[in-house]
Amino acid sequence: MGDQTIRPTQPMTRFRGNDRTRNQRFRWGLVTAGLLFCLGTPFFPVTAADKLQRFEFVQIRMGIPVRILVYADQELAAIQATQAAYERIRQIDRALSDYDPDSEVRRLASQHPVGTPVPVSDDLLRVLLAARELNHRSDGAFDVTIGPLVKLWRVARQKHVLPEVEKLQAARDVVGDRYLDVDIEHKTVTLLKAGMQLDFGGIAKGYAADEACRVLNAHQLPISLVAVAGDIRAGDPPPGKAGWRIEVEDKIHPTDNRHVPRVLDLAHRGISTSGDTYQFLEIDGIRYSHIVDPKTGLGLTTRESVTILAPTTMQADGLASTVSILGPKRGLELIAATPGTDVLIVQLDAEGNRQVFHSPGWPENKATNESPN
Repeated sequence: MGDQTIRPTQPMTRFRGNDRTRNQRFRWGLVTAGLLFCLGTPFFPVTAADKLQRFEFVQIRMGIPVRILVYADQELAAIQATQAAYERIRQIDRALSDYDPDSEVRRLASQHPVGTPVPVSDDLLRVLLAARELNHRSDGAFDVTIGPLVKLWRVARQKHVLPEVEKLQAARDVVGDRYLDVDIEHKTVTLLKAGMQLDFGGIAKGYAADEACRVLNAHQLPISLVAVAGDIRAGDPPPGKAGWRIEVEDKIHPTDNRHVPRVLDLAHRGISTSGDTYQFLEIDGIRYSHIVDPKTGLGLTTRESVTILAPTTMQADGLASTVSILGPKRGLELIAATPGTDVLIVQLDAEGNRQVFHSPGWPENKATNESPN
């Protein structure tokens, strides 16, 4: 049976695919994390597990390539299940996308008067409630009302210039969970200040990975892996394996090859990595991350990579950004108070020295000398 090693990097995931894949829907050619495939030896007599084949698919969803791997005994079953999973991701994107002007979250801010309760979908409500819980537990470090600040930083990266002070302050004035009212019973959301905009970029991809995995389970394909960029959800492990092999890069520079990768066996869990390795803005010698601190309105200037293991990918996704903002000390405290989660933090200090922090439950390192097939 096939096996693979997946490397979640910051903030995307690069795959090196195997041309022997039986059903690859799209040619994968982006430089974003890696899959290493190993062939096993069949056993006799033939069992149900031996009849399973690995199928993999790639489609563009949420503006990025989304990769799904499943084991099935028939190609048609794999195609039908993964198409349903991709459709589920499309539905989530239509609800939560900050880029699509017709998405539910964009219409929430643009088409309704301030102070008006607006009925919302189950997807928006579910993710919003999870985000608000994380907001309260992190003392506001994770805040989905950060939309106006994120918009400023997108322009800043395009123009390679810091946001104007007046515009930055105006955006900060409408950011804050206190300006958001959620009525769970009636499933409504009320924005309490003009100019507000919700941004689920720090949690939506993880939720999409979880939901895609749930759809595959509903189609009786529990052996699966879903990767929405660097947010990965592992279902049942491949036949004869302890888990899907996840290769965690602990470097904080895209060309840094000095460190041995950390390899994890992952099943029934989510993993997410956040950091400034690939997305940043450098002005006057200062490097600003794409991760914005809602309290300052500025991109983080600490060089770091944060990888989270959690029961769900939505948790891992949200916590990765949150721990990045909180820093090692407070971040480790948050992880310690969150059941089933672990963290690896790699950081450069002011002198450029590499520092590594991790929770007590972070898996032991395993070096891999395997080569891609």
